[in-house]
Amino acid sequence: MRTFSKLARVRAAAVAGALCLSLAGCADEVSSNGAEQAPGAAGGDTVKIMVGGLDKVIYLPAVLTQRLGHFREQGVSVQLLTEQAGVQATTSLVAGDVQGVVGFYDHTLGLQVKGKRVESVVQLAQTPGEVEVVSKKAASRIASPKDFKGRKLGVTGLGSSTDFLTKYLAVKNGVKVSEFTPVAVGAGQTFISALQQGAIDGGMTTDPTVAQVLAKDLGTVLVDMRTPEGSRAALGGLYPASSLYMNTDWVNSHKDVVQKLANAFVKTLKWMSEHTPEEIAAKMPADYAKGGKELYAQAVKSTLPMFTKDGVMPADGPRTVLEVLRSFHPDLKNGEVDLAKTYTTEFVRKAGLVRKAG
Repeated sequence: MRTFSKLARVRAAAVAGALCLSLAGCADEVSSNGAEQAPGAAGGDTVKIMVGGLDKVIYLPAVLTQRLGHFREQGVSVQLLTEQAGVQATTSLVAGDVQGVVGFYDHTLGLQVKGKRVESVVQLAQTPGEVEVVSKKAASRIASPKDFKGRKLGVTGLGSSTDFLTKYLAVKNGVKVSEFTPVAVGAGQTFISALQQGAIDGGMTTDPTVAQVLAKDLGTVLVDMRTPEGSRAALGGLYPASSLYMNTDWVNSHKDVVQKLANAFVKTLKWMSEHTPEEIAAKMPADYAKGGKELYAQAVKSTLPMFTKDGVMPADGPRTVLEVLRSFHPDLKNGEVDLAKTYTTEFVRKAGLVRKAG
């Protein structure tokens, strides 16, 4: 365990060294990969948040909050780091290398049955924002998840939320998890290359990768979970996904800091609900629009329905997540889960009251 923790710390430190810059300018000058230094916070602690892919639209609120200067306004110094799969981001949290993760809420359930107390403090999304695409070559043979048997299906990482959701779609449609092969291909160009080269027949990914696949005519959409309607059709209800989750003990001992983070994220979610996809896209780093500005704006537009406007957990969401995971997850099939301990609305509700009062 000590060796594992040390390796995790080395990796996180390397990522931080490569990606993070100290910043102190106007909001437009804040780097997407760096630390936003709040006024008066010099010499104070910086909150490190690992994101399961900084350039993924499903995690857009993290970078956007920094770009808009909302962390700085709250007087909290935040450093955003990146991992391409949520399961790796979770590993960094458990190892103590970061204080928070912007990733899928479903990881909090799996961690609880393993004795880890982790909770979502800001619920960014009410749906997964994920899309199952199939390659043009395989499209005639894969008309629905019923046809997953014998196929190679791409996921960001084994044990990731894309892996979980792929397994659920298979099991729900009569295909055993042992009857298809999940392949860890990441996202972005690595996913696209795997699709082009035939290394996978299809896979689960998000925007802007989805937009690029469709624009290049490399594949078609099989299951779309970017909207509430799509989530209900595929998963039986709203499936709260992207969130800011943290160790419960850390939350309880740093409530003032967590409140500032919640205030910043809730302000961003509200801002997103009042601006167009083009305006949102314009605030993001230019290099995120690898397929061009128009295509990136379209990717933002397609994904926007997944986000909450207030950071509050959907009432029926946790139960849907548990039911989905129990259909295939060995740790959760018989494990006891106290859903009330996997999230809190304390901070986002206070943030909402502050906004209304202002």
